[in-house]
Amino acid sequence: MYEGALQDLVEEFGRLPGIGPKSAQRMAFHILQADTADVDALAHALREVKRRVRFCDTCGNVAEDATCVICKDERRDRTMICVVEEPKDVLAVERTREYRGLYHVLGGSIDPMAGIGPDDLRIKDLLPRLQSGDVQEVVIATDPNLEGEATATYLIRLLGSVGLTVSRLASGLPVGGDLEYADEVTLGRAFEGRRSVS
Repeated sequence: MYEGALQDLVEEFGRLPGIGPKSAQRMAFHILQADTADVDALAHALREVKRRVRFCDTCGNVAEDATCVICKDERRDRTMICVVEEPKDVLAVERTREYRGLYHVLGGSIDPMAGIGPDDLRIKDLLPRLQSGDVQEVVIATDPNLEGEATATYLIRLLGSVGLTVSRLASGLPVGGDLEYADEVTLGRAFEGRRSVS
């Protein structure tokens, strides 16, 4: 490969999730050819995010204070908590502009193959939030994959006795998709989640 600092940079980029060897190499050469000021700005941003950004004490979302901006916002509907796997999922839900409640970030999903169980997630931090008396509904918005489904099933069983409405995001066919390309699980979910239009 390369020698010295360039190879070190390629290897560091390669350790990032979703970055393969070729992408790591392209990124390293981009840095090599970039202006020094741009590289310094990137290095500064990396140092600052590690120094200033943390996780919200209440919900687990990213924050620069002990409490994130969503938890601080008094206009949010405090009767609903949407449970997601990662902070990036909060942003995905917020982009819809359909949900105005609070969040709870689990920090992952149940994955027995990777040795991640319920005790490794922020599930125990959710329960005290539900005992405040304000929350009426918990929306489970975990990923529609094997780990997300296992997590959702665990949460539904756990929260079934709490006396709150527990809902799960609908799943099924994507807008613009073709029936012939849908797998049987996705198509089955679309039938389960169908609704009356007349």
